[in-house]
Amino acid sequence: QVQLVESGGGLVQPGGSLRLSCAASGITFSIYDMGWYRQAPGKQRELIARITTRSTTVYADSVKGRFTISRDNAKNTVYLQMNSVKPEDTADSYCNAEGLGSGGMKYVYWGQGTQVTVYS
Repeated sequence: QVQLVESGGGLVQPGGSLRLSCAASGITFSIYDMGWYRQAPGKQRELIARITTRSTTVYADSVKGRFTISRDNAKNTVYLQMNSVKPEDTADSYCNAEGLGSGGMKYVYWGQGTQVTVYS
């Protein structure tokens, strides 16, 4: 029933921009921290950006200053604005939702991913 659906991936040249979207359903979106992760072939999945329920943001050093995460609670959607992209940004990008229940139990959900390819 819970779904996180990413969109906006594609091909982009170095230095270009891309905006990823993740639409969530089946959860009370406003009480979940949302994140973007990426995984390149042969690499560990890594956090690239996170935005809390209070819109506090955290970025990986590799993307800080280039990427911006935001959320629109009215649309149950989290975005990742990717500017000044580099070839190293090529990866499958995944949307993540994390929340704590009233009893302290952690809930974690993942989207299916969207491909980002930076080429020249």
